[in-house]
Amino acid sequence: MNHRSEALAVRLEQGARAVAAFASTLTDAEWSTRVPRDGRTVGVTVHHVATMYPLEIQLAQTLAAGNPITGVTWADVDGINAAHARDHEGTTPAEALDLLRRNSAAAAAAHRPLIDDEHDRAAPVSLYSDAPLTCQFFIEDHAMRHSYHHLARMRAALTGLRSAA
Repeated sequence: MNHRSEALAVRLEQGARAVAAFASTLTDAEWSTRVPRDGRTVGVTVHHVATMYPLEIQLAQTLAAGNPITGVTWADVDGINAAHARDHEGTTPAEALDLLRRNSAAAAAAHRPLIDDEHDRAAPVSLYSDAPLTCQFFIEDHAMRHSYHHLARMRAALTGLRSAA
């Protein structure tokens, strides 16, 4: 077992569990609340976090192999996010939480076999102006941070709603 891979996988799982713990307490009104500056509902955001794990790990594995991530722009990301929001507006908590559990577990399992040399490999990443980024940075900035980023935004969106109740 590689200790770095295990530590990163555990942190990824912790983020997913934090989103799941939060989402499992939501009322229907909270699930349907729109996240400010984002526009997606809290429920769609939970489903979005779950949906992105396979892509985020696939891109990290591209870097682990020493290959660049090319042709991916922030406009592409915005388009993917907008299409996802349209396609999953009616997602239920059960659907989103099941997908979150399955995809985060698969992402962690896919990450565990990586070795230190793979974590340290860097290649250009088009999302970051072709800056040469390491696999570990990409995992931490995407698959891991992503859940915490959206969790903070969802909590903030519900602060006013919960204090008014």
